[in-house]
Amino acid sequence: VFSRGTSLLVHMGKKRKAQYSLEQEKNGDPANMWGSSSGGSSGRRKTSSKGGYATSRSSGVNEAAVAKMFAAIADEDDPNVASMEGISKLSEDIGIDPLEDIRILVLLWKLGANEKPAEISKEEWTKGCVSLQVDSISKFKALLPSLDTGFLDRNEFKDFYKFTFQFNREGTHRTLDKDLVKALLQMVLKDRINKKRLSTFVEFLGQLKGDAYSRVTLDQWTSFLEFCYECEVLDDYDEEMSAWPVLIDEYVEYYKKNHM
Repeated sequence: VFSRGTSLLVHMGKKRKAQYSLEQEKNGDPANMWGSSSGGSSGRRKTSSKGGYATSRSSGVNEAAVAKMFAAIADEDDPNVASMEGISKLSEDIGIDPLEDIRILVLLWKLGANEKPAEISKEEWTKGCVSLQVDSISKFKALLPSLDTGFLDRNEFKDFYKFTFQFNREGTHRTLDKDLVKALLQMVLKDRINKKRLSTFVEFLGQLKGDAYSRVTLDQWTSFLEFCYECEVLDDYDEEMSAWPVLIDEYVEYYKKNHM
């Protein structure tokens, strides 16, 4: 999801795209969004969760229709890319709110939008449509029930959760703004982890002050989910023996002080 006033709007339009190109040229940033990160990294994900991309285009999908759908959402100045404005249009066409509905992010993940943050390339779109067997808006609409995150097993969800961070990055930033993280966590982890754990962690992030706490790294983002899986009870949490990021230790300290 592109949270209101942050993720969707900051990525929209030509200004963001031009900024990314300028920063990439200046900083030598890797082209794909799965490169090294200040907070941890992974190699670029080559396949989608449902068995990977089809290697053949003779699979019953109407390629001309797939190309026509992409042309309708592509950027005016680059027909090979659809950025946030086009993705927002696609969302409206298939009947979901790009500002509130997590399923648009699940769809982009399943389509394989891995190359750069906040956009999908024509090649990714074509391969993704073949993989998902969709070549019309009606077929995309038929997919909607399957895009519920409740259908993802733990490993699939971890992959999607990481994708959510990477896709919402801005330009060459390797971190996310804390306020954006708070909004994304509440949308992505709703009904996935303990409600109190989620609400208190968001509360904890909100009360942090200073530049050192203004942004969240990929390692902190992914570690929080692992922490929720592995540490369901905090009574015996030992900060001295902890291998979690300092942010997690500080959260536990905050939790024990304010909620136990």
